[in-house]
Amino acid sequence: MTTTAPCTEHTLSPARLAQWLGGEAAIPSGQWLLVGISSQQLWQLSGANVLSHYVISTATNGPGERSGSECTPRGWHRVRARIGEGLARGAVLRGRRPTGEVWSPELHAQFPNRDWVLSRILWLCGNETGRNRGGDVDSQRRYIYFHGTPDSEPMGTPRSHGCIRMRNADIVALFERTAVGTPVFISEMA
Repeated sequence: MTTTAPCTEHTLSPARLAQWLGGEAAIPSGQWLLVGISSQQLWQLSGANVLSHYVISTATNGPGERSGSECTPRGWHRVRARIGEGLARGAVLRGRRPTGEVWSPELHAQFPNRDWVLSRILWLCGNETGRNRGGDVDSQRRYIYFHGTPDSEPMGTPRSHGCIRMRNADIVALFERTAVGTPVFISEMA
């Protein structure tokens, strides 16, 4: 089952996007991803045209960039790496490598405190030196990803340790349509 939200808008207005981007840059003309921390939503866009739309889960601790904060970093990023192509939906990844396990309620009961990274990973790299790149605010070194999570976990509410969690069907679909280098903006206001 997918939790892809029905998209009622085929485009997002340039004024709304400019507000969500905080006036930080022009709207990219090609494909890009917009993460809304406030709304717990993700838009895959081409310019202002909505290609797909998902309900997600960002950090329980809210927005923030510091290493160890378990917050979701804000600002411009890019997809650094795509990990998990061809894995089964629900495949377990640890340290960005498949374990050979596939998530199940029984496996979850065996490891109840594991932060489950499932199906696919889109690993992010910050683009803004001093904000989300370098030093103790480096998103890549913080291992900030888009990744799958057990379908029993709620979406639309902050529950992660900093990453952007998605339903397994949703991360697989997004992964197939997202290239390395794709721009990503994480907005506290969207």
